Formats: sequence, structure tokens, C-alpha cells
Amino acid sequence: MQKTIIAVAFLLTFASCSSKKKLLAVENAKNEIQLQLDKARAALNDCDARTSSLNAELKTKNDQLAANDKSIRDLQDQIEFFKKNNMQLLDRMADLSIVTKEGSESIKKSMETLNLQGRYIQDLNKSIQTKDSLNLVLVQNLKRSLADVSDEDVQVEVRKGVVYVSLSDKMLFRSGSYEINQSAEAVVGKVAKILNDYKQIEILIEGHTDNVPISNESVKDNWDLSVKRATSVARLLQNRYGVEPGRMIAGGRGEYLPKASNSNAKDRQTNRRTEIIITPKLDQYFNLYSNPDSNK
Repeated sequence: MQKTIIAVAFLLTFASCSSKKKLLAVENAKNEIQLQLDKARAALNDCDARTSSLNAELKTKNDQLAANDKSIRDLQDQIEFFKKNNMQLLDRMADLSIVTKEGSESIKKSMETLNLQGRYIQDLNKSIQTKDSLNLVLVQNLKRSLADVSDEDVQVEVRKGVVYVSLSDKMLFRSGSYEINQSAEAVVGKVAKILNDYKQIEILIEGHTDNVPISNESVKDNWDLSVKRATSVARLLQNRYGVEPGRMIAGGRGEYLPKASNSNAKDRQTNRRTEIIITPKLDQYFNLYSNPDSNK
């Protein structure tokens, strides 16, 4: 009985050792399979990455190819354009080759006319620049000479390419009168000195009034008053300060060229003025316009 028990125990022990060996072998096989699986997955991921990179590179190459194709088409279009343009030039050259002698002379005369017009425009531009420079010097000298006179009494400015010296009615005349106040004669004298320094300019003297009607024994209306005031200034410039009368024109605008609205006392005072307008000699400019060759 005891021997039987020992035999059974031996068999059980042997069986247990055999199962452990099999289990260990299975575990090892499983680990090996898992290792191979991990390697396969890593290889697959690497393959996917390389596939993505190749796809991106392929797209870049395709884009470059499309750009090259477009460049080729553009160059072909340019070649066609140049071919067509060359054909047109050849046609024109063929036309020019049969221009008659009379046509050649006509072209030559046209070119000479264009050259004359070009020189005329250059001369005109030089004349305008000279006039503008003269205006600038005149304004500077006038303002320097009249520096001690109130801006309300005298204003110097350039309008429409000419110099305007505006003398207020309040300084020059008594109300309704065209006799110049003695206190204003010195101011007119300062202007006269500048006028005498520039013999090449002409002088237009304009009288202006407001729109308040006036009529008395010596003045018929505002227009009459404006003319007489302008004439008074011209006579003072001539008789007292020696300005050549042939350079001067005296005229009146009456109420018809106001600077302000005449709707209040301040505006009406602004409109009552005598303007000395300093201009270049107009005959020089008329000659320039009428005869482009005059300055050649």
C-alpha cells in the first residue's frame, strides 16, 4: 500500500514538472510572437511615414511640373507675340520703303515744326518762371518797405500771377471824397519807390467801393467815385513821386467786384479799397504768344 502511494506521488510530481515546462515553452513562444508583432508594427509605421513623405515629395514635383508647363506656355505666347510684332514691323518697313521724296520732305517739315514748338514752350516756361521770380522779389521788397504800416491799411499778395497792393479806403480818403489824405501820402510814396526800382513793370490802379449809393455835386455814383479815386492815386504817383505816367492805367470797378458780401459794416469797409496791380509789360507776352520765333 505504501509503495502504491509513493508511486502515485511520483507520477503526480512528474506530471507537474512536465506541465510547467510546457507552460514556460508556451510563454516563450508568446513573447517571441509579440516581439515579431511589435517589429512588424514598427516597420509598418515606418513604411507609412515614408509613404507620406513620398506623397508630399510627389506633390511638390507635380506643382513644379505644372509651374514649368505654365512658364513654357507663357514663353510660347511671347514667341508668338514677337513673331506677330516682327511681321507688323516688317510690313511698316515695307511701307516706309516706298515713301516718296515729297512725303519725306513733309515729314522733315513736321519735325522742324515740332522742334520750333518745343523751343517755344521752353521759352514760354522760362518767361513764366522769370515773371514768378520777379513777383516774389516785388512782394518781398514791398512787404519790407511797408513793414511799419498796419495790415488793415495795406495788404500785399499775389493773385492770378500778378502782385496786388490793396490800400484801404479808410487810410486813403475821407468818406465820399477822392482827395487823398496827407497822412496816406507817405504810404503811397513807399509803394512808389518800389515801382520806380522796376521800370519793366506796368501799373494798373483800380478803385473799388461798397454798394451803398452815393450822389453829390462832384460824384455821380459809386462807379464815378471809384474812377476818380484811382485817378487821384495815379496823379500822386506821377506828380509827387515821379512814376512814369505811360506805365500806369487808372480805372474804376465801382461796387461790381467786391471782396466781401456788403452785408455788414466790416464787409463794406473791406470792399472800399484802391488796388495797385503790378504786372509785367503785356506787349512782351502778347509778342511771345503771337510769334513763337521771337525769342530765337
